[in-house]
Amino acid sequence: MELSIIIPTLNEEKLLPSLLELIKRENKKDIEVIVADAKSTDKTVEIAKSYGCKVVSGGLPARGRNNGAKYATSDILLFLDADTLFEKGAIRKSLKEFKRKKLDCASFGIYTQEKNLYLNKATMNIFYNYPQRILKKISPMGAMGIMVKKEMFKKVKGFDEDIKIAEDHDFVKKVSEIGKYDIIRCTKLYMPLRRFRQDGYMKTFLKYAFCFMHINTKGPIKKDIIHYNFNHYNQDEIKRKNYVNLRTSRNKN
Repeated sequence: MELSIIIPTLNEEKLLPSLLELIKRENKKDIEVIVADAKSTDKTVEIAKSYGCKVVSGGLPARGRNNGAKYATSDILLFLDADTLFEKGAIRKSLKEFKRKKLDCASFGIYTQEKNLYLNKATMNIFYNYPQRILKKISPMGAMGIMVKKEMFKKVKGFDEDIKIAEDHDFVKKVSEIGKYDIIRCTKLYMPLRRFRQDGYMKTFLKYAFCFMHINTKGPIKKDIIHYNFNHYNQDEIKRKNYVNLRTSRNKN
């Protein structure tokens, strides 16, 4: 296998099919998809199996990613959140850039799955993409999608399962300290706004700003001071087009 995609899940029957359909349309036989499921009570596992995914036991995101990696047969891993979408051909292009730059780890620019282009560009650029680029050599960030060589994953012992939130940022930071890190520029990832809608936009922004400051001053958050719940956002009503890439490919930066 050329690439192993690992997706941690918990009751994601509404969103997982869109992601798996996009992966399927990459039409690459040397890509395997591993779904690390945290005992879903809906049709998540059934859906994953119908797409030919390898289903393994999961847990909170860090544990799910770590367990999924144990079953990966490729030397390059791509960790994706179950609610992520991307543009047509993104996996193929990302893998090519990853190899061309001889990277050990990479993250992506992130935009929303909203139709409002101003919200897509301005909000995510200001609050994530620009800081991610400016601080990539000081405090690398990774969310929604992380590509990494398996050997580097093993060297840092995977994701720290004791971290309560932002374990993905901690992981990218650790790998960047011993390997070559960069941001994939040829494509983007798209996220739903269910976190923001349910918790409130300002509250969500302040939460992540606090996490960033804590990580860079006191270290990873290993106490439950944020009260993160893996299944929290599934209560939100989810309505979206399956192929967001058809309407977001216009976003250039």
